[in-house]
Amino acid sequence: MSNPLLDFSGLPRFAEIKNEHISPAIEMLLKENRTVIEKVRIDNRVPTWQIFVQPMVDANEHLSRAWGQVSHLNAVMNSPQLREIYNANLPLITQFYAELSQDLVLFEKFKQLRASAEFDHLTSARKKIIENELRDFRLGGAELPSDRKQRFMQIQEDLSKLSSEFSDNLLDATNAYALFIEDAEIVAGIPDDVLQTAKEQAIADSKAGWKFTLHMPSYLPVLQYADNRNFREQMYRAYATRASELDHQAGLDKDNMPLINKILALRQEAAHMLGHANYAEVSLATKMATSPQQVLDFLRKLAAKAKPYAERDLRALQQFAAENLNLPKLEAWDLAYVSEKLREERYAFSDQEVKEYFPEDKVLAGMFKLVEKLYGIHIVPAIAIRNVQCWHPDVKFFDINDAKGQLIGQFYLDLYARPTKRGGAWMDDAITRRRINNEQAGNHDIQIPVAYLTCNFSAPVTINNRHRPALFTHNEVIVLFHEFGHGLHHLLTQVEDLGVSGINGVEWDAVELPSQFMENFCWEWDVLTGMTQHVDTGESLPRALFDKMIKAKNFQSGLQMLRQIEFALFDMHIHFDFKPGGDQTVLQLLDDIRKAVAVIIPPSFNRFPNSFAHIFSGGYAAGYYSYKWAEVLSADAYSMFEETASDGVVNAATGSRFLEEILAMGGSRSALESFMAFRGREPELDALLRHNGMETA
Repeated sequence: MSNPLLDFSGLPRFAEIKNEHISPAIEMLLKENRTVIEKVRIDNRVPTWQIFVQPMVDANEHLSRAWGQVSHLNAVMNSPQLREIYNANLPLITQFYAELSQDLVLFEKFKQLRASAEFDHLTSARKKIIENELRDFRLGGAELPSDRKQRFMQIQEDLSKLSSEFSDNLLDATNAYALFIEDAEIVAGIPDDVLQTAKEQAIADSKAGWKFTLHMPSYLPVLQYADNRNFREQMYRAYATRASELDHQAGLDKDNMPLINKILALRQEAAHMLGHANYAEVSLATKMATSPQQVLDFLRKLAAKAKPYAERDLRALQQFAAENLNLPKLEAWDLAYVSEKLREERYAFSDQEVKEYFPEDKVLAGMFKLVEKLYGIHIVPAIAIRNVQCWHPDVKFFDINDAKGQLIGQFYLDLYARPTKRGGAWMDDAITRRRINNEQAGNHDIQIPVAYLTCNFSAPVTINNRHRPALFTHNEVIVLFHEFGHGLHHLLTQVEDLGVSGINGVEWDAVELPSQFMENFCWEWDVLTGMTQHVDTGESLPRALFDKMIKAKNFQSGLQMLRQIEFALFDMHIHFDFKPGGDQTVLQLLDDIRKAVAVIIPPSFNRFPNSFAHIFSGGYAAGYYSYKWAEVLSADAYSMFEETASDGVVNAATGSRFLEEILAMGGSRSALESFMAFRGREPELDALLRHNGMETA
């Protein structure tokens, strides 16, 4: 095919995709989709799965896959030209799906199919898809009066533009900042590998000394290790004011607060049009939680449990800082630094010491070995075998085979930070498992699922003419396991219908279950001992050091949990009982929430909402609580492995059950049904509190 975005015969052809391919491909696919949609609209036959649903599934999947490649490139290889084309096509995509969700003819046909005799004979997965479609039509404005549909559609288009602009502003603001340091005393305390990277970046910019940026591999070590307090403060101020009116580096045109106000107002208007009191109700219509009040009660209950532990954590920091570091008053830019020093003092190890034992290759091999034993699969590098095209030379590609050697899934792995990549870590689907071709003719071809796994870790460096592999902190190992858990949810599904295959159709507040579940294994000796090798000595992680890590596992867990609850409460309140354009500002709402639950209050110049991409450009609006909600599920699910750990928690029998009842089921049934099928009961809070070192009485 001359246009690689129109080739759906296999893996994406990333090496061949050019900017000029995007608009023609999207234009053609939209035209083809509308033709298919019109054909099923005017079909006078009684709607069935094969003559009504399947044609739309096939057409929409092609559009989704092509646009998914464009969106992925925009996130990992961003450029001004690509961004311009992406933003030009985004409204067209948004408009198409908005039109689809409001089409009364299609809505009526789905209702007819739901009421038909055929429905009773459909698989449970297809029944779930139809129920989801009916719900989504209502949420998409299908039942609105015709004169209101256009306004609703315009709101969806505007929200897409604003979310994209929010993300662009944040990336631009992050990239705009650079601090060059030439005085070696100022960078004292920062690890050698971080300094080496900073030196190489300065050389690349024809500068002397070291270059520090707001990307995590550069920013976080400064806050955690730099002895110079003014240096830490300078970096913290820059990070805390990104994409705000105080961000003089990026420019006032990158201030995200006006976008936040517009986004909130439009979400509220859309919710009112659908007959809901607030946007939180709309968001929860597709989640496990039943009401905003239920979520708020859950978060407040968790906050009440966590706050005494957070207060204890803060007192320990303050006392240590005053007695050992001559810091009688802790500032925001001191917290990570003092925490690291206290950890070293209390547990006699540092993150940097642990990092030396986690080279990339060993970590990946250990992670793969774990899931191979749990789920009876085998993971092999395949980039050369299959001549896979990637978007960057650092990207890796792997096959997943079952016990019989049959290919069942594939994934890309893009681990290192770079200026063209948005921050954070995420999993996204490239291709989703489903049955293809004509099943009536007895053809049982299964489309192999493919995932993108993306992180922002430090890349390998060369120090004193010696190559050092990428080294991961233990926290980064946890992040990697987390995203791999998402990937396995997508890749190990056994569902054969697109709408509920993998993570599709899974309630948003349960979608973190498999990812957070995987994190638990990062604290198991039997797992870690096989995935560590000191970068210089080649020794495995010593048991004595591991024991120190375990003792430190819940170091400041109260502060960390309370921080997440603070973000979740802000997200829920801002979409529940906050009035956009009212007397209270977004920052004032956040201040009130902090006064109620937080024990650490950031400085007044902190503009956290301006970089809260999860809820303003990442799909977590009125859903950030999902991390804690799903953590209850994941901790409780993991406790099943602990209970059956006669020969260690890496129990193949329990793993097989988790695979069958959670991962394989995708969204083909409710998350609560899947959880109860695995655990044998409804979820309980005790395991989460116990794992965080908090009493459950």
